Amino acid sequence: MKERPPFPARLDFLAGKPKGNRPAPGHAHSAPSQVAKPLGSVLSQGVGLDSSAVRMNMVKKLAGQGVTDALVLSAMGSIERHRFVDSALVNQAYEDTSLPIGLGQTISKPGVVARMAELLRQGTAGKLGRVLEIGTGCGYQAAVLSLLAHEVYSIERLRGLHDKARDNLRHLRLANLHLLFGDGMAGYAKGAPYVAIIAAAGGEAVPQAWIDQLAVGGRLVAPVSAGSTAAGQQALVVIDKTPQGLRQTVLEAVHFVPLKSGVA
Repeated sequence: MKERPPFPARLDFLAGKPKGNRPAPGHAHSAPSQVAKPLGSVLSQGVGLDSSAVRMNMVKKLAGQGVTDALVLSAMGSIERHRFVDSALVNQAYEDTSLPIGLGQTISKPGVVARMAELLRQGTAGKLGRVLEIGTGCGYQAAVLSLLAHEVYSIERLRGLHDKARDNLRHLRLANLHLLFGDGMAGYAKGAPYVAIIAAAGGEAVPQAWIDQLAVGGRLVAPVSAGSTAAGQQALVVIDKTPQGLRQTVLEAVHFVPLKSGVA
């Protein structure tokens, strides 16, 4: 059995090899909301949208969009998206829209998160095994994945977002989620093979490292540029790694931030 890195782990690909791990800081509890406070004041403290009814309304909309996987819908209803967005945008947390999270990056629409998660799970009765996420961002999708898989490795190339995700996820204490700082294009070979790989950024092609780290029988879901003549246009691509080879399916048009190499 491969040794697992503690939560969170750090990879420094610029130096050519991993460096020391950093222990996760403690977590703090939010104070309960008070009805007498104005809505804007309450929401800015991150506690005004704690009601499960708000999330259930979002889940109903996802089901209306065609998401049928019960485990995915349950996970989407369990993770509080408002905890992962900036306070100025918290009123939009449960709308089906992407939102900026800093450093030129975004948190994906709930509909896209649910859609990609459902694609990963197609044909799976219970939870997935080991999953690799490329692009942790603010940590929201990683949290959702942690409820759908036995083990999740999530890698982020931007130090500021890696730290933000760590802070956002601290209160959940997800023992099966490992945050990595490093070049997502290289994947994370130490955790391979993965039964599923999901990417939150799109490039002109799927990196070979991801294919190599995907288990036979595994599935990869990622946005890929539609072609050199369609700058900025992407399509959702599913790659199944079968004993006979790779099977690729191109689905609907999507829009994700560009896939980049290196760390920053």
